[in-house]
Amino acid sequence: MSATTTNVPVAAPAPARRVGPVALGLRQGRLEVTQFLRSRESVVFTMLFPVIMIFIFASIFNYDLDGGVKFTQYFVTGMIATGLMTVGFQSLAIQIPMERDRGVLKRLRGTPMPKWVYFAGKVIMVIVIGVAETVLLLAVAAIFFGLELPSTAGHWLTFGWVSALGITACTLCGIAFSSLARTARSGSALATPVALVLQFISGVFIAFTQLPTWMQQVAALFPLKWMCQGLRSVFLPASFGAQEPGGSFELGRVALVLAAWCVLGLLLCLGTFRWTTKRDG
Repeated sequence: MSATTTNVPVAAPAPARRVGPVALGLRQGRLEVTQFLRSRESVVFTMLFPVIMIFIFASIFNYDLDGGVKFTQYFVTGMIATGLMTVGFQSLAIQIPMERDRGVLKRLRGTPMPKWVYFAGKVIMVIVIGVAETVLLLAVAAIFFGLELPSTAGHWLTFGWVSALGITACTLCGIAFSSLARTARSGSALATPVALVLQFISGVFIAFTQLPTWMQQVAALFPLKWMCQGLRSVFLPASFGAQEPGGSFELGRVALVLAAWCVLGLLLCLGTFRWTTKRDG
């Protein structure tokens, strides 16, 4: 008697669910934000530094500028711009060399993940941290030092496009600048002095018009000066624009210069970014 066998159909394994490009970018962004928040040094230096500076300077320089404008009202514009530059330029110019030195970028390059996902994650991290930092700074300045927030939709619109163009330019420049660092340690050594010098010559700690003329001209070559100037048009009275070097806040020129830096930063990124160190080839 021969044995009979029954062919039982076996279900084919379900095809792997394909993740769309938006989901890929958001996942990488969430990973970048999580890694940033786990770094105590990054959180303190990037997010809390502007808040600490507001407490120090607003407590020491408790006086009014010309026209009855509180010093805090002027100083907060520089701190917002500095915060955006720190998270966009300085943090990326330090983080990326560290990841390159540890071989993280080399491994990512060898995976099927599209290269743009890595940069999308960085951009999302910069946006999330930049927004959180700005909200925290405005809240502290308004609650403790009487900062007057913008009262019109036009001022908030200006605040939005100046911040967006500024942080975009700083992010692209930070990615491009990261290629100058040969090792993980040299990233901080290169980026931090540049950031500090720009803060001092761009009118962050001192009223811009009080700086030497040559220093004003040097600062005008870089985005931070124009970010500060655009934000001053939001938080200071319109009459204060007459004290600017150009006799007004020059919002058209602010937009043009920041947009030009966005284009230049993108070109530098495309032409200089490296996935591996020189020793890796």
